[in-house]
Amino acid sequence: MKRLMAWSGIAFIVYLVLHAYGNTHYFQGEIAYDHYAVWLRTLLEPLMPYSGVLWLLRLVLLACLLAHAGSAFHLWHRNRKARGNDRYEVKKAGADYFASRYAMRTMRWGGVILLLFIIWHILQFTTLTLTPGGEYVHGRAYANMYYGFQLWWVYLIYLVALVALCLHVWHGVWSALQTLGATRGSTIPLIRLIAFIVAFGLFAVFMSVPTAILFGWVDAPMAAADYYPQFCDAIGSASEQFAHCAAH
Repeated sequence: MKRLMAWSGIAFIVYLVLHAYGNTHYFQGEIAYDHYAVWLRTLLEPLMPYSGVLWLLRLVLLACLLAHAGSAFHLWHRNRKARGNDRYEVKKAGADYFASRYAMRTMRWGGVILLLFIIWHILQFTTLTLTPGGEYVHGRAYANMYYGFQLWWVYLIYLVALVALCLHVWHGVWSALQTLGATRGSTIPLIRLIAFIVAFGLFAVFMSVPTAILFGWVDAPMAAADYYPQFCDAIGSASEQFAHCAAH
């Protein structure tokens, strides 16, 4: 179970690093960012249908989430029965660990916060069920993010979630590598550095876009009449997936 939790956690971290990198396209402007979003949906065409890779990725992430949360609950329940409050291997007396005690102690509640945040994130930016700040439109990812993060309370939700993510990853990287046998005396300083860079790097990159929007450091979305001719021209043959492109 520990190995399952470790490997599923590593899979999430790889996804988060790629997701954070993708978000940096936001600073290239509205057309470039929405073009990137369309590119994700056209990956491996015609071998895969439109959005096929994204749906496959979502299924893999869902499997990883179930494996990660399920193994976490199983380990917590088993350790609680066997050893009371001594829940984590790194909490044993004499265990050599570096992540702060606060980060370690927030693993469980941080996981719950992240689970609730994932649900919020999907409802806001995938299904567009929740549309704080404006009228969200499928395909206009740049505008949807802009509308949401103009609101301080939406920004606060993401700030709290990303603090939880940072602490979770900080301790999680260390715990996963320890479980997989990568922590030895000579590797501890390097693993400390890796865990810190990954955790705080993800926090910084993920918060960069909401912060830029909240403080007005990026351009507002274009009007539809100006946007669609440029967008439809940029995405080429994928424009057939958008009714607005046919109208232009």
